[in-house]
Amino acid sequence: MTGRMTPKFKVLSCVFAVSVVLDQYTKHLIDQNLSFADRVPVIEGLLYLTHVRNTGAAFGLFADTHPTFRIVFFLVLSLVAMGIILSFYRRLEPGERLAALALGLILGGATGNLIDRVQLFEVIDFVHVRLWGGYSWPDFNVADSCIVVGVGILILEMLAAEGEQRAHSDSSPETSDS
Repeated sequence: MTGRMTPKFKVLSCVFAVSVVLDQYTKHLIDQNLSFADRVPVIEGLLYLTHVRNTGAAFGLFADTHPTFRIVFFLVLSLVAMGIILSFYRRLEPGERLAALALGLILGGATGNLIDRVQLFEVIDFVHVRLWGGYSWPDFNVADSCIVVGVGILILEMLAAEGEQRAHSDSSPETSDS
């Protein structure tokens, strides 16, 4: 290694650091300033700050399983996911900043929630959104948002790359057997 950071590494490391710090800081603020189960309206009828704890995964999955199994399961799952993310990162070209940004968000989000699981054996969630018809989206946090945005960016980038490949192959002169 030459000692020079590649553009993709700069992006990944900065986005990772910012997302973990922001996630942990917002959770700390919620923990210090809202009692458990409090709800503060930000936009009445739509958006609230809450203080809830999630022992499970997304949408409360596995919340009712034995605590030891749950902790080991999420620890292993997080470490495997982080390994996969780093594997994808290693395959990026040095200048692929957008994919590095997406992977940094996903890695930061996974790390933020892993920190909670290791320290608290649960995750602090605090964003509550009410939708039409009285439906409430399950509470979430900055780490969850980072993961969703990162995955969304990767999907859009893959679709754009596929579109470019199709456009390139459609515009290529076809060879004919004359």
